[in-house]
Amino acid sequence: MTKILLYIASSLDGYIAREDGDVDWLPESSESSYDAFYKSIDTVIMGKTTYDQILMFGEYPYKNKKSFVFTRTSKNNNEDVQFVSDFEKFVKDGFPGTGENIWLVGGSKIITSFLNLGVVDEIITTTIPVILGKGIPLFENIKNKMELELVKTEKYDQLVDLHYKVLKKPQ
Repeated sequence: MTKILLYIASSLDGYIAREDGDVDWLPESSESSYDAFYKSIDTVIMGKTTYDQILMFGEYPYKNKKSFVFTRTSKNNNEDVQFVSDFEKFVKDGFPGTGENIWLVGGSKIITSFLNLGVVDEIITTTIPVILGKGIPLFENIKNKMELELVKTEKYDQLVDLHYKVLKKPQ
């Protein structure tokens, strides 16, 4: 059974990036749940903006996972990534070609789309102890109320993970 997991860091005031997409405020090295989480997933899904930003940091980091990038423009697939232009068909068809544990990497637009379609099963946010004041919000234009159940909290040095199960998904 496919499970969609949103695992993402945000500032204390709920931003996942600065207005220009910069994430320079994220800690470079810190104890976290990332390694264990990464081992638990077999597929990554992200938007094109996030994909382009990841490539700016160097080599594509998810080569050992199935990778899907959503883009409005068609792209040729390469050995690391499959580009998907028909988002709704991909979701309607049950996420063809993916594994069972799918990491919804980001960004904000694809997170909103997945949440509004009601396909996210769990939300894990790592709160970074910084207030940005403005930027790209984690949640934006969510159409319907979603009910969540707190599964666990975990503290890692100055970081806090909040792990929720989505109970009531939008219809």
